[in-house]
Amino acid sequence: MTDMGAVCFELDDLANVRFAVSPLWETVAGVRAVADPGRYALHLPWIKESLGAAGGHPPVPGFGIGLDLDTVPPPRCPLAGIEEELAAAAPEAAEVVLPWWRTAVRPHWPRIRALLEADIAHRTRQLAEDGIGEVLAGLHRTLAWTGDRLVSAEFPPGELGLRGGGVTLVPSAFTGRCRLVPGRGAVPPCVIYPARAVGTLWGCAGGAGDGLARLLGRSRAGLLAAVTAPATTTQLAARTGLTPGAVSQHLAVLRDAGLVTGHRYGREVHYVAVDLGRALLGDEAGR
Repeated sequence: MTDMGAVCFELDDLANVRFAVSPLWETVAGVRAVADPGRYALHLPWIKESLGAAGGHPPVPGFGIGLDLDTVPPPRCPLAGIEEELAAAAPEAAEVVLPWWRTAVRPHWPRIRALLEADIAHRTRQLAEDGIGEVLAGLHRTLAWTGDRLVSAEFPPGELGLRGGGVTLVPSAFTGRCRLVPGRGAVPPCVIYPARAVGTLWGCAGGAGDGLARLLGRSRAGLLAAVTAPATTTQLAARTGLTPGAVSQHLAVLRDAGLVTGHRYGREVHYVAVDLGRALLGDEAGR
């Protein structure tokens, strides 16, 4: 029988559950995806593009300095920049990680970050509706919540006590499993888990059909297809060729019709199709 690992919660720990996005984790995990594309088929469009940008020679997992998925430090704050995260890693890490980040990840970071933040928005709505136990148990099929423990065969064997410091939950676009990253000093441990809707990350699923275009109009049908992954009005204008003003007007109609929703993050609003909108786009987008 597989040994189970557990994270043990006290009352103060439940009050200190937080979410974060880690550009450093995504950068390191992306290297693993490029090195083993057969296991990361959803990311093949990005893998091919990043390999081309890197001249066919991406860094090896670990970057040659031992900075791998098991040694990336837990994020210190919800929206830390990669330079800030690297400061807590190996001293020489920046010299080898930043070139890969700039070449392969940073050009796509707005889209990746929007996907991760949309996952967090979903979890926080679930928290309001169902409570923290459902949030923790719903992060991945391999996790179970027992009332005071988060248990998984994917965690290291044994029990990790949080001692009131809580835990950080970090969605990732480049992982298919959960990982428990130990804390460092005053920084609490984190649980890395697969983000929702990763299959929508690198493109729209087939676009909008003629029937939907006749129903909504071609511009609105195209926008609906374009928001199977979260996007801002500026990003949508660049993708569709519409002006930002026209995009805003069409999105307002789609939102009023219950096909699209928007979530504000700082100064940006990210729009994404809801279940009804995905259903109108067809089976492929719905998945």
